[in-house]
Amino acid sequence: MRQLSARGHDVLFLERDVPWYSGNRDLPNPPYGRTELYTSLADLKDRFAADVREADMVILGSYVPEGVEVGEWVVATAHGATAFYDIDTPVTLAKLDAEDFEYLSPRLIPKYSLYLSFTGGITLERLEKRYGAQRACALYCSVDADLYTPVECGIKWDLGYLGTYSSDRQLALKKLMLDPAENWNEGRFIVAGPMYPETVNWPGNVQRVDHLPPADHSSFYCSQRFTLNITRADMVKAGYSPSVRIFEAAACGVPIISDWWQGLDAFFELDTEILISRSPQDTLRYLTEITDEERRRIGESARIRVLEEHTSAHRAEELEEHARKILGAIPAKAR
Repeated sequence: MRQLSARGHDVLFLERDVPWYSGNRDLPNPPYGRTELYTSLADLKDRFAADVREADMVILGSYVPEGVEVGEWVVATAHGATAFYDIDTPVTLAKLDAEDFEYLSPRLIPKYSLYLSFTGGITLERLEKRYGAQRACALYCSVDADLYTPVECGIKWDLGYLGTYSSDRQLALKKLMLDPAENWNEGRFIVAGPMYPETVNWPGNVQRVDHLPPADHSSFYCSQRFTLNITRADMVKAGYSPSVRIFEAAACGVPIISDWWQGLDAFFELDTEILISRSPQDTLRYLTEITDEERRRIGESARIRVLEEHTSAHRAEELEEHARKILGAIPAKAR
């Protein structure tokens, strides 16, 4: 929103007012664009029909409550372009296969002018050929380069990981961090994130932090010699699914040790901008054999790559380009 507003666009963000989010908003009143809350589908229609009808583009995100009903109303009401923005495309496709139409249905997909996806690669082809998407394009997650920057705070840990507990990531966390920690007593490790069960056997040299506010993320990353990136199983299977954490860490200039997934080398050059670990031995080798000079060089190379290609400003420009192509194909009288 901030980048689109800075580029002169009039941006309205509509959010369903639900109990959990009402007490956990990181930015309740953004100083850019306009943010409004609605209480129900009827409230949305009553108060914002004119905004939706007159907008150049209306974008509906995944996980919106009553998303199918909202989507059907949007595509029937909007005179401009319409888009569905999926931040969890492999999960969405799995739900469609299981006939779970929580926020999207197969019949709704072809009605959108554009299907934007956090996942690229062959997933986009599947959306067009199997589900009839008019146009499926990747609009990957990004980093706010003003918020995520190198911070001088001193090194506290050799390797850290930031992420909420997920059962399908835990095996990789054990292999790529916890096992190396057990085999390197002198190493200092940290895992930050909620929902880890009490049954997890944490080695003695692994520190735990349950909650880390976003404002502390940069200093957290910069307090590590290396940071670990672990990808959810469905994203690994789909490929071309970079997480926001990987861009955030890179923007802070911290070298990343990551698991491997198809397409990762489209975002970072292997060995010079990111390190791939497939075993505890790989992780330990990086931690104990890479010099500080080389470590800093890898981190800075990744930072440069992200600042050149993967900031929110870049995504705003990409979205503009998608909008231009679609709006150019819509007859003026229809708008």
